[in-house]
Amino acid sequence: MRDNLKSRFYKATYASFFAIITIGFLSILSIKTDIGWFLAGSFGATMVLIYGYPESIFAQPLNIFFGHIITTLAGLIVLYFIPLPELFLIPLAVGFGIFLMILLDVVHPPAGGNDIVVILGDMSFDFLLFPIITGAVLIIVLAIVINRFILKIEYPTDKNKST
Repeated sequence: MRDNLKSRFYKATYASFFAIITIGFLSILSIKTDIGWFLAGSFGATMVLIYGYPESIFAQPLNIFFGHIITTLAGLIVLYFIPLPELFLIPLAVGFGIFLMILLDVVHPPAGGNDIVVILGDMSFDFLLFPIITGAVLIIVLAIVINRFILKIEYPTDKNKST
C-alpha cells in the first residue's frame, strides 16, 4: 500500500511538472509571439494522458493528432453546413466527432471537447490550423522527447500492446 502511494506520488509529480512545461511552452508561443494561438482547452486533458498514462492507446501520437483534427472538423462541418440552432448543433457535433474517431480508430477522449468549443465559439476553419494542428504537433513532439529521453518511458508504444 505504501509503495503504491509512493509510486502514485512520483507519477503525479512528474506528470504535473511536465504538463506545466508543455502547456507553459504553448502559452509562451501563444501570448508572447505573433505566430498564432497554440492553446485549446482540450489540450489540458491531453496532458493527463501523455504524462500520466503514456502507455494508453488514447495517449498515442496518431490518436492525439487525428483525434483533435477529426473532432474539430466534425464541429466545423456541423457548424457551417447544418442549419440548426446551437442547442442541436452541440450534441450533433460531439456525436459526429465520436463516431468518426471510433470509426477511424483514432480515439483521443480529450478531443471530444473540441466540438463544443467550435460551436460555442463560432470558430472559423482557421481554428483547425491554430491552435489544433500546430498545438497537437508541438504536444506530440514534446511528449516524445520528455517521455523517451527524460523519463525513459517507451513512447509511443506499439498500438497492439497498448491498453
